[in-house]
Amino acid sequence: MRKHLVVALAYDRLCTFEFGCVVELFALERPELGVDWYDFKVCAVEPGPIRAAGGITVQAPYQPELLALADTIVIPGWRDADEAPPPALLDAIRAAHARGARLCSICSGVFVLAAAGVLDGLRATTHWRYTERLARRHPRVVVRPDDLYVDQGQIITSAGSAAGIDMLLHLVRRDHGARVGNLVAQRLVVAPHREGGQAQFLPRPMAHDEQGRLSRLMDWLRANPAQPHTVKSMAAQAAMSARTLQRQFQDATGMGPAEWLTRERIAIAKDLLEAADVPLAQVAERAGFGSEESLRHHFRRLAATSPGAYRRRFAAIV
Repeated sequence: MRKHLVVALAYDRLCTFEFGCVVELFALERPELGVDWYDFKVCAVEPGPIRAAGGITVQAPYQPELLALADTIVIPGWRDADEAPPPALLDAIRAAHARGARLCSICSGVFVLAAAGVLDGLRATTHWRYTERLARRHPRVVVRPDDLYVDQGQIITSAGSAAGIDMLLHLVRRDHGARVGNLVAQRLVVAPHREGGQAQFLPRPMAHDEQGRLSRLMDWLRANPAQPHTVKSMAAQAAMSARTLQRQFQDATGMGPAEWLTRERIAIAKDLLEAADVPLAQVAERAGFGSEESLRHHFRRLAATSPGAYRRRFAAIV
C-alpha cells in the first residue's frame, strides 16, 4: 500500500510561516515513531516563479494535476483574502472534495475552500481579523470566530498562523494516535494541545502584577487538579476578588475560570486514559471530577466522545 499523500499548495506571494509549518510536520522523515509516516509533496497552483514572504523564491516540482492523487490537501494561507483564487484551483478543490480527499486550511487559506463552495453549511474558522469578512462574503459558512481550529471530518480549518500547528498536530493524532501526536509536539517544543480560543490572543491590557498572579494560579491548579476548587477558593489562592478573577480569566483565555479548569482536567483525564491501566474511577478522581458520571458528562461535552471510546481509540496505540 502506498503512503498517505499530503500535498501542500504553493502560490505566488506564498505565506512562508504557514507553508513552513506544513513542511515541518509532514516532510521530515520520522522513523523513530514506528509508524508509516506521510508522503509529502508541494504543488504549484500557477506558473512560477513563486515568490514567498521574506524575499525568497520557492520552486515547486509538481503541477495541479497532483491534487487528483492527494489524500490530504493543505492550503497554507492565501495571498489576499480579497483576491479570488484561480478557477482551475477551485475546480481541483471541488474534484478532490467529491472523491473524499481531506481538505485543510491555515489562516486565510479558508477563503479558497469557501470560494470553492465546499464549506457551505459547515463550521469553519480563520484568523480573528478575517472572521467578519468571511461571514459577510460567504453567509452559508458557519463561522466560528473563537476556535483555534474546526474539524468537520473531511474539512479542517484553522485560525491565524500558529494555530495551523494546532490543527496539523490534531491531524497527526487523528491518523496515528495520541502517543505519536505527543511525540511530534515534543520535537517541535510546543504543547500537544492548547486550550482556549482566539479570544485569549486579542490585544487586551493587563497589569504586570495581575499577569503574574494569574500565571501562578494556573500553574498551581494544574499541579492540584483533584482539589475541590471553586471560583471563591481560586480567587483566594490568587489573592484577588472573585470578580477580578473572572475578568482576568476572560481577558487572558476567553473563558471563565471554572470552564478553563474543566478543560485542564479533561486534558489530564486524556493522559490517564491513554495509560490504559488506570481504572475509570481513578481517572475521575485524579483529574478532579470526583465521579465517573461527572467525568463522562464533561468528556462528552468537550471531547465529543466518551472516556471509554477515547481509551479504545488511543490506549491500544501507546
